[in-house]
This record gives sequence, structure tokens and C-alpha cells, in this order.
Amino acid sequence: MTGRVLIVAGSDSGGGAGIQADLKTVTCLGGYAMTAITALTAQNTLGVEGIHEVPPGFVARQIRVVVKDIGADCVKIGMLHRPDVIDAVVDALAAAAPRVPVVVDPVMVAKGGAELLESEAVATLKDRLLPLAAVLTPNLPEAEALTGRTLSDEESRVSAARDLIAQGARAVLVKGGHGDGAMLVDLLVTADDVHRFESPRLETRHTHGTGCTLAPAIAAGLAEGLTLVAAVTRARAYVQAAIEAAPGLGQGHGPLGHGYTVDAGRV
Repeated sequence: MTGRVLIVAGSDSGGGAGIQADLKTVTCLGGYAMTAITALTAQNTLGVEGIHEVPPGFVARQIRVVVKDIGADCVKIGMLHRPDVIDAVVDALAAAAPRVPVVVDPVMVAKGGAELLESEAVATLKDRLLPLAAVLTPNLPEAEALTGRTLSDEESRVSAARDLIAQGARAVLVKGGHGDGAMLVDLLVTADDVHRFESPRLETRHTHGTGCTLAPAIAAGLAEGLTLVAAVTRARAYVQAAIEAAPGLGQGHGPLGHGYTVDAGRV
């Protein structure tokens, strides 16, 4: 059966990140994607120019009607910019999909630097979203913001991940894209293990939406029954291929080439 992924996130009018990246990713990996849109953004490769908020009650309504009819095998959560939106999403999922695994991408800052999470929402994210996460996927700045740690090496990143697990997340994938060095290292930390993933760092400006691609790729894997390690392994391969296939669009941080499948090449 096709894995059903419910995506709860904001829209990117430029098509490179947000809901648009989620839909492309899940589809190319063979899943079926549904959406609950939390906000509309006016943005392109140069940055975010505006955010139009969706009322929390309507975000929750999207979740309820989709799950009631179609169901979900995994949920991916992205941009939740305000405390009341976080509360609405958590409450709706608790009622409609209490046993469905959730991939939480703690979207805090856009690639161009725009704040996508209000400062007062950080505590709500930690209190309410972390306990929901089958896996949390912070980049280095997000992991530092969530833990108050400076993550200068792999040991500190593992310690930060364990802090987040102690706060409720069942697993944490600390992404190394913001780090230095020729090799990019991601660390998947669970209560019992640490899995290290390494790949060559690609020098390119076309990386807009990498986080909004990796998280739904993991969710698509979990939705079809892959283990977490297998889902992360495939998701990383997909993101790597999508970066290499970037179409070179825009004047700033360009989008990935999402029209690619790991097993069959470009679609």
C-alpha cells in the first residue's frame, strides 16, 4: 500500500521549500502526500517578503478532515510559527492520529535569514512538539537554539541530541549542513544508539529547501514501513541527488531538483 504522509507546514511561493518541497519529495519517493497549510509566505530565492497566517482553528480542521477520510501512516511537521498554531496542531493530532509517527522539522529561520518561528513560540515547541516527535530533525543553529549549547564538534552534537531526547523526542537527527569541512556529517541519536552518516559536502548556492526535503523524505520512508535508519539513509541519498540535479533557478539560494527518484533516476 502507498505510504500516506500528512504534511503540516507553511507554503513557499517560490516552490523550493515548505509544502511545495514536501509534496514533490513524497511523490517522487512513491508516497501519497496530504497537507494542512499553516501559513502562506511570499518568498523567492532571495528571501521571505511576507507571511500570511492561517487561523489555528482552520489548520486543525484541515488535519481532522484529511485523517478522517484518507488516514495517515506518518505526519511531517514543518513551519509552525506561533504558540497557538502549535497548540492547535498538537491537539488535533492527539485526537485524530494519536498513534501515527511524527517527523518534526523545527523550522525557525529561512535560508535567507527571515525568522519563521516567533521567539515566544520556542518554549511551546519544546513543551508540546518534542514529546510528539518520533524523530526531530534540527540543523546546527536550531539544535543550538533548542538546547542553549554551542555545538562545535560531534561530541557536543550528540550531547545536545540527548538533551532533546530527555525532553521527549524519541530520536534526533542533528544535521551537519551548517558545519565546516569537506565532509557533511549527520548524527542520528536514539536512547540507545548513535548512527553516523557522512557524505561529501557539495559546494553550491542551490540548497534552498534541503531541510524541507530531508524531513518529508524520512516521513515517506517511515510511512511505507522502513526502519528509521533505513528511512534516513534513503532520504539523505535523495537530498544529495536533488542538490546535484538543481535546475539553477533564481538569483539567490536556488531550489533543489526534486524530480528525481533514488532507485530510478530522474522522473
